[in-house]
This record gives sequence, C-alpha cells and structure tokens, in this order.
Amino acid sequence: MNEPHDKSLALIPASFDPVTNGHLDIIRRADRIFDRLIVSVAVNVSKSETFSPETRIEFLESALAGMESVEVTSFSGLTTDYAREIGSNVIIRGVRAMSDFEYEFEMALMNKHLYPEIETVFLMASQEYLYVSSSRLKELVRFGRDVSEFVPSLVAQKLKEELQQV
Repeated sequence: MNEPHDKSLALIPASFDPVTNGHLDIIRRADRIFDRLIVSVAVNVSKSETFSPETRIEFLESALAGMESVEVTSFSGLTTDYAREIGSNVIIRGVRAMSDFEYEFEMALMNKHLYPEIETVFLMASQEYLYVSSSRLKELVRFGRDVSEFVPSLVAQKLKEELQQV
C-alpha cells in the first residue's frame, strides 16, 4: 500500500557540511519548480563532520531566511524512509560532474528499487559552481585561503574559526 504523497513537496537532502553557494543555487532553483521544499541535513554516523547537525541547520536557516516555502530539518537513516515520513515522493539531488552523476544514478536506482513511488530529480550545478565542494573548501580554509565567494558570510567566518591553523 502506497502512503499518500504531496506532489508539490520535494526533499533536498545533503550533509551540508557546510552549505555552499552551489547548494543554495540548487535550493533556489528547486523552489521555482515545487511549491514546498524540505531542505534536510542528513546525519551520517559514518562520516567525520566539521559542524554539528544543529550548526548546519543554523547555517541553512540563516542563508534561506525569507524563503517562506522552505523548511529546514535534519534526519538520520535512509533518505527514502525520511521522504515517505514527510509525505514527499520527490528527492532532489544536485550534480556537478560525471563522478557525481555515477554515484547519484546508482543511489537513485536503489531508492527506486526500495520505493518505486519516489522519484529522484537531478538538477545540474550552475556553471560557476561546478568545481565547488564542501570538502575542497574546507581544505582551502585549512591552508589559510579565503572562501567567502563560495559560501554565505556566516559560514566563511565559522570555517575560518574552526579550521584555520593559527
């Protein structure tokens, strides 16, 4: 038996550790397509995290302030289980390059196998964000580089405080 889904609601799950302008671009573009978005921090116990889920939620809420149709949450476990829990049958994933696509494509197929009613929608990264990733930005900060052009100002400051060697 399929649970009811809200066709105007989409889930955007990611670790957002930290959120980048590329993430925000995908969220804003998805907001033009769907009536409501749940942007959710995925808590991955097998990953070493720079920022706590609570801090990542704060970053997202700050960056998305004023976007009435966007709600920020967090979850752990399978993304498809969370999508079903919130009543969404659409998962949005941003894709930068072929390496992203291969991983995301395999994940989408597994998700489809688990829950056929859930669709994965891929949004291609905008050209200016093709090479931006949270892990690359953290590496730059560790070596004293300024990443403020790639992340919200609050995130740039917190990355510097957390990672820059004195």
